[in-house]
Order: sequence, then structure tokens, then C-alpha cells
Amino acid sequence: MRYIEPNEPGSQEAAEAETLRKENQELKRQLQELRGGHGHAGAPAKLWHPSGLTIWSVFLAAIVVLVVAFFVGYVPLQKRNDLIRSEAQQQEQTLPRVEVIQVGRSSHNSELQLPGSVQAITEAPVLARATGYIQHRMADIGDRVRAGQTLLEIEAPELEEQVRQAAASLQQDQAALDQALANQEQGKSDLEFARATAQRWSHLFTRGVVSQHENEQYNTQYQSRIASVKALEKAVAVQRGNVAAAEANLARLREMQSYRVVKAPFDGIITLRNVDVGALVNAGNTLLFRIAQTGTVRIYVNVPQMNASFVRLGQPARLHVTNLPGRYFTGAVARTANSLDPASRTMLVEIHAPNPDGALLPGMYAQVEFSSARGQPPLLVPSDALISRADGTSVATVRPDHTVHLQKIEVGRDYGDRLEVIGGLQQGDTILSNPGDFGREGLKVNPVRVGAKASQ
Repeated sequence: MRYIEPNEPGSQEAAEAETLRKENQELKRQLQELRGGHGHAGAPAKLWHPSGLTIWSVFLAAIVVLVVAFFVGYVPLQKRNDLIRSEAQQQEQTLPRVEVIQVGRSSHNSELQLPGSVQAITEAPVLARATGYIQHRMADIGDRVRAGQTLLEIEAPELEEQVRQAAASLQQDQAALDQALANQEQGKSDLEFARATAQRWSHLFTRGVVSQHENEQYNTQYQSRIASVKALEKAVAVQRGNVAAAEANLARLREMQSYRVVKAPFDGIITLRNVDVGALVNAGNTLLFRIAQTGTVRIYVNVPQMNASFVRLGQPARLHVTNLPGRYFTGAVARTANSLDPASRTMLVEIHAPNPDGALLPGMYAQVEFSSARGQPPLLVPSDALISRADGTSVATVRPDHTVHLQKIEVGRDYGDRLEVIGGLQQGDTILSNPGDFGREGLKVNPVRVGAKASQ
């Protein structure tokens, strides 16, 4: 067998092949001698002593095997370990990116939005003052009426009979008064005659013509006539009182008779009609109509205790209703209760708003916005930035070294999506807009402005 080493000249290859062939033959011979020496004892067989070239060939083959094993197994494993180590190191060095915002102040105009109930500026129920039956009805629900306009007429025969009876009683009392006056005149005449008679008999008594008994008799008659005239004057006064009472009663009944015609108390709209023609009504009990004046409406708002001190008389207010989107009405605070309801801890506020076209209807639900100027507006943060825990309310601030710090704050007014902070923060502080899992003390973060991240 011939072996040719690569990259060697032809003569050298032939010499090496010849050397290997001789060594191969020598190895075969020695092997045969070893086999022949097992059967009998003899001289020890000659052992194989490989040449240096053979040893080097075996050594080089082992090195080649080791190199191949190294490149096949160790190198990919080492690369994979390096990649894992590099990814772990990169992950450790990469900080979480969080959205941050700077704390700023709210606007100088304080805004407060609360629900309110729209009511008519003036609203009154119209009740019957006369008992009877509805004879005519001239108005119905939804009609606009003027002050003094006739709404309906009531037929009251019993009242008319009472008026006639009162008129007759007045005539009787007037006749009794006339009789009392006639009696008084008669009494005055009798008194004058008794006075003259008493004077004559007194003159005759002084002359000694008549006796003292006769003189005293006529004087007594004179005094009796005086008392009788005084009694007649009292009777006349009593009759005059009876006449005045009868006249007052007749006037009252005639006034009640005028209530048969029901009139509107003021300009407005009829919001309720409770009777129809032929219905029986009782004085003071039957509700006929309800009239509301809606040229100006009043809105009642319950202001919470936290905001009660910000509402003052004359403060402007703006309101809108859901069924009129995009339209706003302006008004002003007319009066406040100046006290809180102990049940709800709210203060009742009344707002007046012009309503010339009648767009605002009584009973509507409205959203009322109050606005007032403030000299030192409080800080404002989003409500998502708030962290509520057992130890209190706080926000996650970001220090200059990009570490998170949980700062306790004092919350003021709540606008829903925003909160006023009245203590614990300063203008310009950086906070996490939505802490989530990153709201931990001392956590290293990579802060990103909300606007900058949005632009990316």
C-alpha cells in the first residue's frame, strides 16, 4: 500500500511509502513470532518498537481529532454562552421607559361643574274660591296667558241665593235703622216738651202757685225723657251696626260671586289643567290650573362643602342642557342658603338666567359651570398619577438621578380626570403620569416626556 502525503515532492513521498512498507512488514513478522512463541517456551520474542515517524503521525492524528472536536462542540457552546451573557448584561443595563410629566398650575379661572334643576321664576297654583260647576273654560295646558285674562267661569246658584238673602237682610236692617231714627226724633220731641213743662212748673213753684209735689213730678218726667232719648240713640247706633254688618256681608258675597270668573294672576304659561266643563269644584280645595312664568328661570344647585366658600352673590354661571347640544345659557347667582344641609353637606344656590325664547323648560336637568378668578391657582396633576395606599395618598416623582420617589401629597378639588394638589409638590416637579408597576421607591427608570413619546 502506498501513502502519499499532501504538499510533498514525489521522491519524498516514495521514500516515505517505502519506509512505511518495511515497517509494516516488520510488524507482521514480529506478530508472527509472538504467535509462534505461545505454544512453546523459548527465547523471548522481539517486541515492536515504533519509529519516531509513526509516533508523530499518531500524535498529529490525535491533535487533529481534538481540534475537530473543539470546533464542532466547544466553539458553538462558547458562542451561545457569550450571547446569553451579552443579552443578560444588556437587559440589566436597559432601564424601563416610563412616561413623565411636569407638574404645573391650574388656570387662574376656577371652574366648577355641578348638576342643577331648572324651575320657573314664578309658579303658582290657581284654586277655586267659589263652590259650583265649571260653566265655561277659556284656557288649556300650554296656553300663554296675560295677567287678568279669564280662564274659566263657575256656575254657583247657591252663592247667588246667598247674595239675594244678604241683600234682603240689608234692607231689613236699613228699615230698622230708619224706624230707630224716627223713634229718636219722637223721643227728642217728647224731651223738648218735658223740658218746657218742667221749666214752667218750676217757675210757678217759685211764685208759690203750685205745690212742690207737682213741681218734682214734672222734673222727674223731664229726666225720664232724657234717659229715653239716650236709649233711642243707642238703638240707632245698634241699627247702624247691623246695617254695616249686612253691607259687609253683602259685599263679601258679591266678592265671592266675582270669583266665579277665574282670572290669571300674572303673565305666564299654563303648565297644568286639572278640570273640565261640568266638573264640581269646592272653594279652596280644587286645583284648577298651574301657571308658570318662564321669561326668566331659576336653577337650583347643591354645592358641596368643599366648594361652598367659592360661590358668592352675583357670580356668573353658565349652563347647558343635553337636549340642546352646543348651546349655552348665561346667568348669575341670585341667592344662597348660607348654610349646609346636614344630611348631604351641601349648600343650596339659586341662579337666575334669562329665557326669552322659552328654550329652558321647568323641570329640566342642567349642567351648571361656575367660574371665578384666583390669584394663586393650585397645582394640577392627572388623576391617573395618584397612588392611594393605606399609609396615605402619594405620587411617584422622578429625581434628577432617574430614581423613583413616592411623595405624599394633599389633594384639593377633584375635577374627575384631574386633581388639585395643595401640598407636597412644587411647580416643575417631574412625576409618572401612570405609575402602575413602576411606582416603587428607589426604582431606576428611563423617563420619557409624554409629548416626546407621542411624537416618536
